[in-house]
Formats: sequence, C-alpha cells, structure tokens
Amino acid sequence: MKVLCILTNGFEEIEAIGSIAILRRGGINLDIFSLHNTSSTGRYGVTITDLNNINNLLLDKYDALLIPGGPQYAELEANEYFLNIIKEFNKQQKLIAAICAGPTILGHLGLLKNKQYTCFTSMNEDFGGEYINTYAVKSGNIITGISAAATIDFAFMFLEALTSKEHAERIKNQIYYYSK
Repeated sequence: MKVLCILTNGFEEIEAIGSIAILRRGGINLDIFSLHNTSSTGRYGVTITDLNNINNLLLDKYDALLIPGGPQYAELEANEYFLNIIKEFNKQQKLIAAICAGPTILGHLGLLKNKQYTCFTSMNEDFGGEYINTYAVKSGNIITGISAAATIDFAFMFLEALTSKEHAERIKNQIYYYSK
C-alpha cells in the first residue's frame, strides 16, 4: 500500500503530522507532495521541507489519498489538478481519507452523497449524506474525521482500512492507546 498526501500552506499540523506518523508507524509507505515546490507551512508556522514537487507526481503509484484539514482546504479546493486527483481516486474506488475541513471538499464534489460522514461541525453543509457527530467515520471508500482532536482515531481507522484490524490494534498497543 502506498498513500499520497498533498499539502499546501495553512495545513493543520496535528492532522497532517499525526496521521502521517501513525500511518508510517504502521508500516505504510506515504509520500508527501506540496503545491508550493518542496515545502509547506502549517497554520501555526510549522514548515515541512523536502516535500515532493507536485509536478513530479505519478498518480498510478498510489492506493489511497490523505487530505488533512486546516485553512489549506480553500486553496486545495480551488486547484483543479487536486480536484481531478480526488475524482480519479474515487472513480477507481481507492481510499480517500479527509479530516476536519478536508471532507467539505469531498462534499462539494458530491462524493458524500448517500454516505455517512463527519467533518468540522460548523462546516457541515447538506452534502446529501448522513452527518455523524463522531471522531471518525468510514463509508465505502471514504474515511472522514471531525477535527484535530480526532486525529488519532481517524488515522487508526485509515490504518485499519489499509491493513487490518489486528495490525491497527498492534500499533495502538505500541503507543499505549488504551493506557489509563
């Protein structure tokens, strides 16, 4: 399995870095691309460098797409190339995981119609599906997360969908997910 993540300035650091860390901890091969050459700066000033340039993206190498939220969603949604990536992944029924503001992009594309989903509560519009007020939801090939606070549960749901429940549970135990 190989996951694609595309960032631009204004990404939500917790959602991006937390999800990437859990997926990689789980052995998932994940590449991060930037719409801005080879770096992106998050909403709180954390800059990730040495990212892949979007001009070098070979889409057929990827099995799943990760869309972190944050103010970046507006620029991503305005980018036709990015929207076409989402449409192509959906057409091929590849996994698409979006959290916080990210699911609104999917909603505006009509991909949440007749699906259960979640997103940042104040950004929920009538996307034609069933909004669930919970940390993470999987419906078909789409996984959605509600907010930065949901990052761990969202990332583990994604990891489980990519691998297995047993594998995700092993990784949860490695990080003391169930510890009190």
